Amino acid sequence: MGMKVRSCSVAGQFYPRDPHHLEQLVAGYLEGRESPGGVVGIVSPHAGYPYSGAVAGQAFGALDPGFSGTFVVIGPSHRGALTCTSAIPWETPVGIVDVDAAFVRELGIEVDEFSHRGEHSLEVQMPFIKYRFPRAMVAPVMMGDQGPRSADDLAGKIGKARERTGREIRIVASSDFSHYVPEEVARKDDLYAIGALRALDTGEFYRRVGERGVSACGYGPIATLCLAAKGMGATRAELLAYRTSGDVTGDRDQVVGYAAIAVM
Repeated sequence: MGMKVRSCSVAGQFYPRDPHHLEQLVAGYLEGRESPGGVVGIVSPHAGYPYSGAVAGQAFGALDPGFSGTFVVIGPSHRGALTCTSAIPWETPVGIVDVDAAFVRELGIEVDEFSHRGEHSLEVQMPFIKYRFPRAMVAPVMMGDQGPRSADDLAGKIGKARERTGREIRIVASSDFSHYVPEEVARKDDLYAIGALRALDTGEFYRRVGERGVSACGYGPIATLCLAAKGMGATRAELLAYRTSGDVTGDRDQVVGYAAIAVM
């Protein structure tokens, strides 16, 4: 393709294109957030900032703002792409996020810039990373098959790449939760599924998601985060915030759920 930079595809839709407006917004979402320490990964939503930006702010706010290593950002493919990575820098309205080419190489996952082009699940995380962790790099991973075996495989690859590169990493799993169900159903089902993550029990998480038919779009990235984090010494996850689109729109009949979760 010869593309030098992965251009913004949802600026002006999911978040402001104007750098000053975007910076003010992200700063506001992060304001007063305290990092509890020891957080190696987060679950952050990826809807439009008016809906989920405040929840994403709570997730990113749980990470030490001094972090300058590599963010492994894992998001679902909304268009059915296979698991793939990106090896070029990512543009945001507030600056370019550098890719950790060595880490991406060590992951041993196919590089497919074309599939990353229009996908928003990773892109909406990038302005938060650029603004709060200006020296950090990213290793973007789009996850195709999200089943337990794929999560296990991807977590293993992340662990190996971490060992081989000696990089300090943090993992961001990009996911929204229930989609277009009544608010009481979303809240009940989502919190039931999230409850399994407290002890990083991914088997139980998959079981609960299946049992209730929870339409979380990034359950695979979430499971991968928990498995990879265990390899980094993490033992638990903590729900920092749960909201729905209904909190913004006032429509409680058809909502999307958003959660901020810290893994430590």
